[in-house]
Amino acid sequence: KRQVTSDPLCGGRTFAHIRYERQLSLKAEIIADAFRRIAKQPLEHPVTVVPSPDTGYRLRARLHVDKNALGFYREGSHTVCAAGPTGQLSAETMAAVERLHGVFGTSLQVCTSILVSETTDGASRVMTCAVHDKARLDPFMGITLPDGITGIVVQATKGEFLAAGADQLVDHSATLPGTAAAGRPSVTWTRRGASFFQGNRFLVGALLDRVLAAAEGRFVDLYAGVGLFAVSLAARGQSGLAIEGDPTSAGDLASNAVPYEERLGTRPVSVESAVAAPPHVQPDVVIVDPPRTGLSPGVVAGLLTWQTPRIVYVSCDVPTLARDANRLLAGGYRLTSLEALDMFPDTPHVECVAVFDRVA
Repeated sequence: KRQVTSDPLCGGRTFAHIRYERQLSLKAEIIADAFRRIAKQPLEHPVTVVPSPDTGYRLRARLHVDKNALGFYREGSHTVCAAGPTGQLSAETMAAVERLHGVFGTSLQVCTSILVSETTDGASRVMTCAVHDKARLDPFMGITLPDGITGIVVQATKGEFLAAGADQLVDHSATLPGTAAAGRPSVTWTRRGASFFQGNRFLVGALLDRVLAAAEGRFVDLYAGVGLFAVSLAARGQSGLAIEGDPTSAGDLASNAVPYEERLGTRPVSVESAVAAPPHVQPDVVIVDPPRTGLSPGVVAGLLTWQTPRIVYVSCDVPTLARDANRLLAGGYRLTSLEALDMFPDTPHVECVAVFDRVA
C-alpha cells in the first residue's frame, strides 16, 4: 500500500493506493481472468505488463467545466475535481491550463469542456473548447494566446473554428520513447487537437513497435486514427488500406498518407461499412484498434468472412477484448501472442496487443 495525497476518485485513479509493482501484477491477473472466463481460453503463461511512469504521462485529457471550476470528474459523478494533484498531466501542462483559465476568467463558463492535446515532447499544446448550445462566442474574439499553448480551437454547434494560434500537433517516430526507436521507419504525423492519438507519452512508441513487429505483408488498418500504425507500415514499404470513420481523424490520416499514396490508400468510412465486403486483394494482416466498446458483432462477422491469415487486435479494454477473442477463436483463429502495456497507471485499465492467426 502507498500513501495517496490526492483524491483517489478524481480522474479515475482507483488503483492509486496500491504499490505500483502490485498494480502491474493485478492487471496481469485481470487479463488472465478475463481470458479464462470470457474468452474461454486459459493463458499458458502470465502476461507481462510493460510499466509506465505514473506522473505526467497523459498526452490527451478532457477537462470538464462546472461554473468556474475546471478539472476531471470524480469517479461515478459529474462533480469536477482538480486535475493537477492527480499528477496525470505534466506540471507544464497544468501551468498552461491555469494561464488559459486566467485569460478566460468567468467567461470559461461558455465551455462545457476543454480537450487538452499535446505532442509527446510537450513542445506543442492545443486546447479545444466545446461550447454550450447558443453560447456567445465573444470571449474568443481576439483572445491572447497564453504561454505554453500553441492553439485554441472552438467547437460550436455550427462548426469548428480556430480562435488563436495553430491547430496542429506534429510528432516524429524518432522522438517516441521505446527501445526499438532506432529501428522504426522515419515517419511524421500531423494531427489536430481533436483527432484521436494514443494517450500515454511514454508507451506510445512501445505500442507502435509491437504492432510493427506483428504486422508483416499487405495490411488493412481499421480504426486507423491519424495513421500511427498504417503510415508507419507504409513507410516501411508495405502496401495497405487505412479506414477511419471520424471526420477529423480521417482528414489527418489522409494528409499523413500523402507521401506514401502509391501504396497506402485511405477511406473516410465506418468500419462496419468497410468490412461488409472483402477487399479486392486479401490482406496478410488486419489491424484493429477499436474504442473501449470493442468490435461490434457485424465487424467480427465481416472479418471472419475475409479469412485474413492474421489479426492484430489493439485493445484498451480487457473484457471486450476477451469477448471478441471468444468470437475469433470460435471462427477459426488461435491466440498466438498477448502482450500488455500500462498505458493507464493508477487505474484498473491496461492496453493489450493480441495476435490471432487463422488455423489452416
